[in-house]
Amino acid sequence: MNTFFCADACRKADEDIIGSGTNYSVYILIECPYPWEYNAFESRFLPKNLEVLMAAVKRDNLSLRFLLITQNQNYRQNNRKILIYEKQQYSFINGYKKYEFDVDHPEKIAPIIQKYLAGDNLDTKTQNPQTRDILVCTHGSHDKCCAKYGNPFYTEAKKTISQLGLKNTRIWKASHFGGHRFAPTIIDFPDGRYYGLLNQESFQAILLRTENIELLNRVYRGWGILPTCIQVLERELIFRHGWEWFEYKINLLNLDINSDKTLIKTQLGVLKPDGYQYICQSKLVKDETKTIHLQGSCDASKQSEFIKYSVNHLSFKIENKTSEKMLINSHKKVS
Repeated sequence: MNTFFCADACRKADEDIIGSGTNYSVYILIECPYPWEYNAFESRFLPKNLEVLMAAVKRDNLSLRFLLITQNQNYRQNNRKILIYEKQQYSFINGYKKYEFDVDHPEKIAPIIQKYLAGDNLDTKTQNPQTRDILVCTHGSHDKCCAKYGNPFYTEAKKTISQLGLKNTRIWKASHFGGHRFAPTIIDFPDGRYYGLLNQESFQAILLRTENIELLNRVYRGWGILPTCIQVLERELIFRHGWEWFEYKINLLNLDINSDKTLIKTQLGVLKPDGYQYICQSKLVKDETKTIHLQGSCDASKQSEFIKYSVNHLSFKIENKTSEKMLINSHKKVS
């Protein structure tokens, strides 16, 4: 019997989990009751036409992630909800745009997704656009840590949301979205930010965006709208700006990675709510002190290398509303 738990090994190694928020342009979330197979979309409550559609999407190599979600495994076996989160299509963005649908039979799921992918007009369900959807990986048949840590966390997180009176926040059990060893792990939509190694204290801080921002140093996996290799830069900007950073919008202007992936140069445009802009120029270097070798899942047969980066240089070019410019912090070294 395999008694190894990858999440326990991650905790023991004190791994820095930043840079593990997977980057996709579109997430398609499909409500489906348990049981879920190891490969979630082979589960018995999913229709054949959806399997055919997913095979076509895979052939087209789209930046798209399908996930199963549920709130109660014994409820809504035929009535299903479909949530589509699409990366905003603007120069400056801060998350994803939501489309929401309800169908009364599973066979109707695939046609809606086909219409969306074809760019056809769709009748979406009108709901509060500020609704927040939090996905907790509980896919225990894929990795046992997601059951060991994800299921209890989901139960307590529901209570936390209720006790805080957060009416426009929904929490879902979700199929595998990576990072078993960070269980319990979540994606927070519409932002598209990933978190892991959570407890109820850190979860409440994320919900309310209060408390000491430094707690994110332990639980923040990264922002899914950015490439994983530069997500550590965004974390540094969070620490500089505090919780107000979550209201800012960004534009990835440039990304240059050397051949052995030890040096990254990037430019990031930042737009504040008051209309002021600045450009962040940064150099990131491979951090040998944090780069780690671990088994990435409970069933992994060998260890893998997980490269970590540190911010080596930051400079900021401020552009105000009248286009006046100045250079500040031109050679600040960040450890």
